[in-house]
Amino acid sequence: MHWPFCVSKCPYCDFNSHVREQVDQDQWRAALLADLAHEATLTPGRPLSSIFFGGGTPSLMPPQTVAALIEAAERDWGFAPDIEITLEANPSSVEAARFGDLARAGVNRVSLGLQALDDGALTFLGRAHCLSEGLLALDTAQASFGRTSFDLIYARPGQSLGDWEAELRLALSFGTGHLSLYQLTIEPGTRFAALAARGALPETDSDRAADLFELTRAVAAAAGLPAYEVSNHARPGEESRHNLTYWRYRDYIGVGPGAHGRRLTAASFRRKKPENFLAAVARNGHGIESEDALTPQTRAAEALLMGLRLEEGVDLARLAEVTGITELVDEAAVARLAGHGLVIRNDSRLQVTPAGMLVLNRIIAEIVA
Repeated sequence: MHWPFCVSKCPYCDFNSHVREQVDQDQWRAALLADLAHEATLTPGRPLSSIFFGGGTPSLMPPQTVAALIEAAERDWGFAPDIEITLEANPSSVEAARFGDLARAGVNRVSLGLQALDDGALTFLGRAHCLSEGLLALDTAQASFGRTSFDLIYARPGQSLGDWEAELRLALSFGTGHLSLYQLTIEPGTRFAALAARGALPETDSDRAADLFELTRAVAAAAGLPAYEVSNHARPGEESRHNLTYWRYRDYIGVGPGAHGRRLTAASFRRKKPENFLAAVARNGHGIESEDALTPQTRAAEALLMGLRLEEGVDLARLAEVTGITELVDEAAVARLAGHGLVIRNDSRLQVTPAGMLVLNRIIAEIVA
C-alpha cells in the first residue's frame, strides 16, 4: 500500500510568511528528521507514493535539508517507482535561484504561486512579486523540474469575462501540465474581509461567478487540461497525486510545525509555532500536539466532503467498507438532486455534475446523511 507524507509549515518563516533572519539549520534538520522517524516507526512497510513540501515558504529550506528528508523517507519507508515529490514555491528571484539545487535534492514537481498575470492584480492580491519576476521564475521552474504547476485567482473585482479569458489563454500558452484555478473568496479575518465590510471590495454576483466558472472549464478543457477537481485542471496523467490522496480520503502523514495527518483512522496535529514544535521534539521525540481517534461517522463525512470535489466522484461501496457506515447519503436528496441534473448516481458511484459543482457546498450539506 502506498501513501504520502507532507512536510508542512516551513520553519524558515513566521506565520505572516516573512522570512526569519536567523534559523539554526542543523537544529531544524535534526528536528524534522526526528519527527519523520517517529512516524516511520508507526507505519512500517508502506512505500510512499508522494511527498509534499508545503506551508509557509518551503522553497527557502536549504536544499541539503530537503535532500536529507527525502533520503530518510526512502530509507524508512521505500518509494513507489514513480514517486511524486512536490515543493510549493513563491515566484521570487530568491526562491527561483534555488530550484536547480532543489531538483538535484530529489524534488521532481513544483507548485508555483503566481496567482495572477497582471501587475495591478498582483498588487491587489498582496503579492510581493511582479509579473516579469513571476514569469522568470516559471521559466526556471520548467527548466529545473519534470512537472510544473501554477495557480491563478480569478473573479477579481472588475475582471470581465473577456479579461479572464485572455489571462487564462496566456496561462495555458506556457505549456504546464497542471493549473489550479481558484475563484476569489472572502474569508473571515482576512484583509479582503475587512475591505468588503467597508464596501471597498464588491463581491462577484452568483451569475457572473457561474459564467466565469463555466468559461474556465471550457477553455482549459479545449486546451487539453480538463478539470479533475472543482478547481484543478491537468493533462491526463499529470494530476497532483498527492492532492488526489486527500480527495480520495487515503492515509497521509504530516511532519513539521502545524502539519495535519490522517493515519490509521486517527487525526494527528503537530504544534504550530516553530519554537513550540522544537521544544516538543526535544522533549518527546516528535512534534505531535494531539492525536484523536476518528469515529466512523466523522470519517464518512470527511470522505464525502473531499471526494465529491472530484470529477470521478466517490465510490460509496468502498466508503461503506472502509468506514463501516452503510447509510452514507440521504438517498431521497440524491434522487431529487439527480432529477435536477446536479448529481449522477451510477450503481455505487456518486458524482457531482459540472452544473452541480457551482453549488457544491449546498449539495454536500443536503446529501450527507
